Amino acid sequence: MSDEQAKEGRDEIRLDKWLWAARFFKTRQLAVEAVNGGKVKLNGQPVKPGRGIRPGARLTIHKGSLAWEIEVLGLSRQRLSAPRAALLYSESDESRERRQQSVRERREARIEVHPGERPTKRDRRQLERFISKQGG
Repeated sequence: MSDEQAKEGRDEIRLDKWLWAARFFKTRQLAVEAVNGGKVKLNGQPVKPGRGIRPGARLTIHKGSLAWEIEVLGLSRQRLSAPRAALLYSESDESRERRQQSVRERREARIEVHPGERPTKRDRRQLERFISKQGG
């Protein structure tokens, strides 16, 4: 292998390995299953887990009810700490807002107490926690 080929190989990493290193999935196997299940798209196209990615690639990742639209900024062959892993990509503002809205909606749906019904023990505890945080 020539030096030029070796240099090109370092500028690319397997998609499943990058997803694991960037902390989108807890294990590489979970990343492989997500990619094979069509939950991850590269530049809008379904791909295989072994597909090489480079900085500048655009990924769409669906995990549960959450979705990320990101651009790859860096590569890592090792799993990094969360703050360092976040430097490997940038998320679009629209994607971040949609994801945060989804999280807010899910939280509100859990605390919802139905009028006319007696709150459960869990509902009362959540309300007490909410009220104590508000300083009331």
